[in-house]
Amino acid sequence: MKRPALCSVVLVAGLLSGCGSAGSGPSSGGADGKLVVWDWKSGEETAASYIEEAKADFAERHPDVTVEFVAQPFDQYYTLLGTALQAGEGPDVMLFNGGGQIRDRADSLLPLDDHVAEDRQRLAGWEAFTAKGKTYAAPVTLQGHPLYYNKALYEEAGLDPERPATTWREFADDCEAITEATEAGCLSLGNKEGFGIQFFLSGLGPGVLTPSEYDDWIAGDRDWNSPRVRRIFELWKEAEDAGMNNDGANSTALFNDAFALFQSGRAAHIVGLMSDVGHWKDFGEFLDPDDIGVMQAPRAEDGAEPVLPYDGGIGYAVAKWTKKPDVAADLVRSLTSTDALKAFHADAGAVVSDTTIDVSGGGPALSAIVSEIEAGKPALHVALSTGTLELMGRLSQQILSGSTGIDDALEQLADSDRKG
Repeated sequence: MKRPALCSVVLVAGLLSGCGSAGSGPSSGGADGKLVVWDWKSGEETAASYIEEAKADFAERHPDVTVEFVAQPFDQYYTLLGTALQAGEGPDVMLFNGGGQIRDRADSLLPLDDHVAEDRQRLAGWEAFTAKGKTYAAPVTLQGHPLYYNKALYEEAGLDPERPATTWREFADDCEAITEATEAGCLSLGNKEGFGIQFFLSGLGPGVLTPSEYDDWIAGDRDWNSPRVRRIFELWKEAEDAGMNNDGANSTALFNDAFALFQSGRAAHIVGLMSDVGHWKDFGEFLDPDDIGVMQAPRAEDGAEPVLPYDGGIGYAVAKWTKKPDVAADLVRSLTSTDALKAFHADAGAVVSDTTIDVSGGGPALSAIVSEIEAGKPALHVALSTGTLELMGRLSQQILSGSTGIDDALEQLADSDRKG
């Protein structure tokens, strides 16, 4: 299952970073020459030039239309948005993570296929914003889950930093060497919100599933009784029991406490992101960029063929009720214009969706990530519904604490997945 090729080193955007203040009330729905945008990015300093470039591009074509960005806090974003969508009122344009969050709300959104036809070849990551054969958002970024490692800690432990483990057994041995020779732990894990299991599933699952089982999972033909699916959850528990994780993983926030453990040198590995938070550029502000390694998921089962898991990261959609659908769709196109996305990459380190943008100056970690994009596959957790992801988060905490067994957890997840 080959993914779209990107240019030499191309560019996911802050999956979960929040900012700004809670928004104002319902928008005017495109009336009175005004469009209202809800997101969680526009209030961030690193996104300022991106927003300004997009607004300038839009103003050239629609000088009489005012655009108001309302930056919502991410931890409340989908609750606030869900309330607005249920009421049939709210912003004209809104930001979504790819996957279940937008698919679950597609009935409230305007299909954009006719509006973005000219952008199809230039942008990658469309699949994450598609439901029932229709496209509901244009991808701004690509988001993936590389396994990062600290080369300096490898050297301190007497390991070859250019030859990270390729099997789970080797990985466990390397972890033991690192914890014995350094003051660092092996794997930084934040599962306070239940997000850690999502990163673990997508980041390490490619080292367990066969290519055909991986493709079936993404296509919706998921066998929760499969020995290999069970093996992923066994590794989740095994890593905890073996002391690979930091202490108190269930009380550690992924954003940004778990990332802080890695970038401060207190953990040797982390399943991170490949875009503008918890990623190579963030880590490079604290670690020497040359010490930030990227490795494939270690094989825990024969027949697995590890790949980079990635999808469309974030994208802007249009509300079905907007009074100016064509104008709102034009704003989405401005938010995915080449100049705007160049600015987003430059300032935030976003791995943007525009395949024409060269990001070869991003350093060795980004180069390693992008070299894997052409052969990459969608992330395993993104294929699941929001309801199943929320359940998986709760069950993952219980598995780590020992209050729920793996078989019981898989039975509940299978039932949730069948119900959609």
